[in-house]
Amino acid sequence: MNFVMKQALGGATKDMGKMLGGEEEKDPDAERKEEERQEALRQQEEERKAKYAKMEAERESLRQGIRDKYGIKKKEEKEAEAQAAMEQASEGSLTRPKKAIPAGCGNEEEEEESIVDTVMKFLPGPLQDMFNKK
Repeated sequence: MNFVMKQALGGATKDMGKMLGGEEEKDPDAERKEEERQEALRQQEEERKAKYAKMEAERESLRQGIRDKYGIKKKEEKEAEAQAAMEQASEGSLTRPKKAIPAGCGNEEEEEESIVDTVMKFLPGPLQDMFNKK
């Protein structure tokens, strides 16, 4: 089909072949240029991150100077102290948070059996015999 088109156009040029959907010629330096472009983008990104990290470090030093001057604590330090105070205050409190029950402790079946056994001990002999037969 390309041959027919070229003949109809009187020997089409390479550009006409591209316009008609033919293969493009690949630039031999295209890969190298693309690698250089990617490297430049990566380098710019690193420079930008370094710049903002430096700015944030300067800001943090200013913040720390203000905290020291006025005796203010960081949020993390405040939260850690508050958590420690809550744990210490709730140690002997009746309203302290419940702790996890270890496995095997407080099993309902064991409690029911122990209650039944306890009740059976207080029943008279003939009643104990009636319940034991079941």
